[in-house]
Amino acid sequence: MLKKIAPLIILVLALSACNDQLDEININQNATEHPRAPFLLTGVQKQGADLYWGSENNYGSTLLFVQFWASIQYPEADRFDLANTDFTSLWNKGYATLITDLNTIINFPKEEANDNYKGIALSLRSWVFLLLTDAYGNIPYTEAGQKMTPAYDTQRDVYLGLLKDLATAQSLLNTSAEKVTGDVVYNDDKGYADIAKWKKFTNSLRLRIALRIADREPDLAKQEIINVVNDGAGLISSNSEIFQFIYRSSPQQNPIAAIFETRDDDRISQTIVNKLYELEDPRLSVFAQLPSDNSVGKYVGLPNAVDNPSSWGFTKTSKPGAYFLKSESPAVIFSYAEVQFGLSEAVARGFITGDAENYYKQAITASLNQFGVTDTAIVGRYLRQPSVKYNAANYKKSIGEQKWIAFYGQGLDAFAEWRRLDYPELKAGSASVLDGKIPVRFFYPGTEQSLNGKSYKAAVENQGEDLLTTRLWFDVK
Repeated sequence: MLKKIAPLIILVLALSACNDQLDEININQNATEHPRAPFLLTGVQKQGADLYWGSENNYGSTLLFVQFWASIQYPEADRFDLANTDFTSLWNKGYATLITDLNTIINFPKEEANDNYKGIALSLRSWVFLLLTDAYGNIPYTEAGQKMTPAYDTQRDVYLGLLKDLATAQSLLNTSAEKVTGDVVYNDDKGYADIAKWKKFTNSLRLRIALRIADREPDLAKQEIINVVNDGAGLISSNSEIFQFIYRSSPQQNPIAAIFETRDDDRISQTIVNKLYELEDPRLSVFAQLPSDNSVGKYVGLPNAVDNPSSWGFTKTSKPGAYFLKSESPAVIFSYAEVQFGLSEAVARGFITGDAENYYKQAITASLNQFGVTDTAIVGRYLRQPSVKYNAANYKKSIGEQKWIAFYGQGLDAFAEWRRLDYPELKAGSASVLDGKIPVRFFYPGTEQSLNGKSYKAAVENQGEDLLTTRLWFDVK
């Protein structure tokens, strides 16, 4: 009997030893088992900038929708010939990476992440949720990260929830409290986060969201903007306080620069080139390059969604400006110009007192300065043009057209503001496939139908068909 048991004991011990070895082998020695707040913060900022400034959310969709760019080859996206598989990265990375990592910081005990970390994380999470709802409409918000199949919140509830989250973030941020490291956006000369600037960014984001709901919930929008304007923390107040991610050399370069290193698929749109020529806008030489064929001698935009766009000539049409194709070009996420346009609109709507035209002029000046136009004579001449002058009787047109120009490169937010303000008046290209319409939202990713079908179906029933042409709650025509 003992002779029979002994081999079994030896086998069990051998298997146990193998399991111990396998456990060790399966440990990734390069991975952090317990992430730290500074590293998570740095990662979110870099990955968030990449998501916002590059990939399918910007140069593969919204830069085409708002007619900043046009496709000279592979024109399917420019023609709106798109499927739900074309709109996955914002959703997948937004939830699985950015929101997950930010929730980790928010849920850390205080000894691992002080209140300033949590305030920054809450502000950044609000920004990510805002991108998601602006693009898709109803989204998982309350139950996001809490359940495997989260319910979708209505867009109204998401916006109102984000305003509350940002108010909480503002209360957590304290310039006299503990330091924050790992911030590569608003870091000071000692490598610590500049909490005063984070407080300004948080208020600026509140202003942006308040204007998103202004056509639907004017009383709530008015009160929120009054609260923001009266908050002593202030708003982004100069170009030196722009919220932007500064890229470095390859492989950490601007994603637009990276794509143009190996591809030549896009040109600047004829729509914006014509508008900038019409306004004698000095930003044209920043936004576009002269065609490589020297005989052309002027900026030539490519019409959006035309048959055989390559026939316009790769060497005879303008690429996006060299400013945007440098490895170190910044991913601008929130500009000083946007704040000034927002204040101008708030005055025009009667939400706050002030001079709407003066804010409007300051916004345009800020945008010109941001793109290197600093000569006061040039700026003054531009502002005096009748076609640029503020029109109080149609503030949406004045602000909408100039804000569109100022947002060049920021496809997701230009797309949101164009839908909200209805200016400029864009027309779909002749070869587009949506019966003369331009998309007004993203498709939900196809995986939502298979993995979260019940919640997806309820969202569609509430919001409308899952089509590119279904208007979202904030988008009042």
